[in-house]
Amino acid sequence: MSEQENPMVQTKINKVVVNISVGKSGEPLERASKILKELTGQNSCKRKAKKTIRDFGIRKGEPIACLVTLRKERAVAFLKKAFQAVDNKISKNCFDHFGNFSFGIKEHIEIPGTKYVPELGIYGMDISVSLSRLGYRVKHRHRAKSKVGASHIVKPEDAMSFIKEEFGVEIAE
Repeated sequence: MSEQENPMVQTKINKVVVNISVGKSGEPLERASKILKELTGQNSCKRKAKKTIRDFGIRKGEPIACLVTLRKERAVAFLKKAFQAVDNKISKNCFDHFGNFSFGIKEHIEIPGTKYVPELGIYGMDISVSLSRLGYRVKHRHRAKSKVGASHIVKPEDAMSFIKEEFGVEIAE
C-alpha cells in the first residue's frame, strides 16, 4: 500500500487558533473581540496577563488578548481567506519540527470580504495552525493512552507539501 492509499498517513488540519493581542483591557479589547466574531463567526475568549509589566501599564490577571479556536470546515474556510491576505506565500521558517506553522496578518482589513469600520479600527492577528494525522487521538485520550510513533509524526516537509496541495500556497525560502 502506498502513502496515498493509506488513510492513516493523510495529513489533516487539527485546529486553527486566531489570536489578537491588544495589550490593554477595556474598549480596545472589546473592539478586537468584535472583529474576531465578524471574521470567524465564533465568540472569542479572553486571555489574561501572566505578569505585571509597569512600563506597558499591564497588571497580572488583566485581560489583554482574545482568541478563537476553529476546527473542521470553519478552519479550512478561514485559512483560505487568511492565505489570500498574505498573497498565498509563507516562509519556510514558519514551520516547526512537528509540522505546525504560524503566520501573522498586519491588518485585518487585508482579509478578503472584510470592510473597514472606523469605530472598530484596525488590528493585526497571529494565526497558528496545528496539523495531525489519523491516530493522534491515542496520545490524548483519557483511557489507554499510548505513544505516537516517530514515523507517524507530521514532519515539516509533509506539512509544506500538504499546504501547497490543499491551498496552493507558495513556500518562500
